[in-house]
Amino acid sequence: MKLTTKLLAGAMAAGLALPALAAPTINKGDTAWMFVATLLVIMMSIPGLALFYGGLVRAKNMLSVLMQVFMVFSLIIVLWCLYGYSLAFTQGNAFIGGFDRVFLNGIYDAAAGTFSQAATFSKETMIPEFIFVAFQGTFAAITCGLIVGAFAERVRFAAVLLFMVLWFTFGYLPVAHMVWFWAGPDAITDASTLATVTGNAGFLWQKGALDFAGGTVVHINAAVAGLVGAYVIGKRIGLGRESMAPHSLTMTMIGASLLWVGWFGFNAGSALEAGDIAALAFINTLLATAAAAVSWMFGEWIFKRKPSLLGAVSGAVSGLVAITPGCGFVGPMGALVMGLLAGVICLWGVTGLKRLLGADDSLDVFGVHGVGGILGALLTGVFAAPQLGGQGIWDYIANKGSPDYSIANQVWVQAQAVGITIVWSAVVAFVAFKLVDVVVGLRVPADQEREGLDITSHGESAYHA
Repeated sequence: MKLTTKLLAGAMAAGLALPALAAPTINKGDTAWMFVATLLVIMMSIPGLALFYGGLVRAKNMLSVLMQVFMVFSLIIVLWCLYGYSLAFTQGNAFIGGFDRVFLNGIYDAAAGTFSQAATFSKETMIPEFIFVAFQGTFAAITCGLIVGAFAERVRFAAVLLFMVLWFTFGYLPVAHMVWFWAGPDAITDASTLATVTGNAGFLWQKGALDFAGGTVVHINAAVAGLVGAYVIGKRIGLGRESMAPHSLTMTMIGASLLWVGWFGFNAGSALEAGDIAALAFINTLLATAAAAVSWMFGEWIFKRKPSLLGAVSGAVSGLVAITPGCGFVGPMGALVMGLLAGVICLWGVTGLKRLLGADDSLDVFGVHGVGGILGALLTGVFAAPQLGGQGIWDYIANKGSPDYSIANQVWVQAQAVGITIVWSAVVAFVAFKLVDVVVGLRVPADQEREGLDITSHGESAYHA
């Protein structure tokens, strides 16, 4: 799904003849898998993420978090179909797409009675473009939903929605285009056409950045925006003096389990086909997540003397985050190491690093998604190496991973992608938060925050006893 063009460019510069690609056709098995993968990602958001976050807040704010995640998901799906998909996945320039697919125009040809198609990872088969639209839309929606956890329990509902519109448009869409756009959804049937469209690919794609399922686009992007929000909005009233303990770790465990199951659609679905690469992403997702849960638990057991359920499920999520960018590129033993490291490093991210940053990141969005995303993106550059069991850099022309791979060079490319994503997201988020504060105000009044957002913002309670 995500490809560097260096090999292609080198072959063209050398004057080598490039073979024609076989005309791809719709594959019903791949299409069926993409329906399932899309449903799994929806389940990650609602109810998975909603319950995971909801259990972590105090009882008086449970419903507000559920409402925010549910409505952010719904809002972003609407915006995605109106203009988001077009700006992310059509040709424009290296930083943003065009308007060819605004309102999903052009996917269905009413006169001919035909639907357009989207390419799979191998380019050998196709899937309907509409399911590609839906699948990628769920990525955009859950990315925006992740941000909610950083400033939970103190933000106006209207401010959340307005911020998401701004950040989705100017934060998520450009990063998605820079990292993932190579040729749009159209079928590529010969090498010369492939060369033309990849010449207009996204900025980070052209640099050769590897991000199979969203380490930069989803996790780092969302975590940085959330951290900026935590700074701009300020700390919760009573932090450090009153108990802020999760009100229902049972709900959090259920949510985390749904996230883990749904993540197989997120990662393995990013191959866009039911083939070898999807299977690789699947086993890597399973192994890295389990390893991270184990390493976080033992790390906490050693330093805090007691293993906690919150630590175990947080470790699992950190492993899911870390393996996301490399799940289709690294080998299983690379995934194991990435998971083990993610567990202990993200444990530090929500303890030591959090104290150093001094922000009230309510649900540790940056400590898990930011730290895990950065770690995963960098380690992808290491463990994608063929000599370490990885796929190398995928060559669409040869339909295989290339053995021509430099770990040092790829880690440097990965670091550039991480840095650009951090700066882009931070700047957009800061401006967006300031604009929202001027227009509707970011924070609820102190008396409403003390009473809880369930009643004061929504007139309802999650619990009545």
